[in-house]
Amino acid sequence: MGPRDKVDAAQTRAAVLAVADWLRDGTLPTPPRPALAAAVRTTARTVAQDAPGNSVELRVPPFVAVQCIEGVRHTRGTPPNVIETTPRTWLLLATGLARFDHAVDTHEVSVSGHRAGDVAAFLPVVPLKPQV
Repeated sequence: MGPRDKVDAAQTRAAVLAVADWLRDGTLPTPPRPALAAAVRTTARTVAQDAPGNSVELRVPPFVAVQCIEGVRHTRGTPPNVIETTPRTWLLLATGLARFDHAVDTHEVSVSGHRAGDVAAFLPVVPLKPQV
């Protein structure tokens, strides 16, 4: 992770709060692309900061792909451990509004490799309470 990828907790929290209503209520209009991108990027980069390494690639197209989790480094081609999901599903996981195992079971998250699931230990990034 390079210097431009560093995020702080306040930036991450602000980005998530900007899309929190939509996360709690999927019937609301999708937030503007810059707000959605900021929330996805800062939460994914926070996971990469909290779990440095190169053994798992976390992909949330079209906004970000980060490598995380200590272990065997991959340098070429598709890494052996990959997590891929949509921006909304990622943010639901990053806020604790969805459970990782349930998202995998329902195919909302694609997981390959024996280390990919290790990312779940670093979630949620910014816990949100469900709407009451």
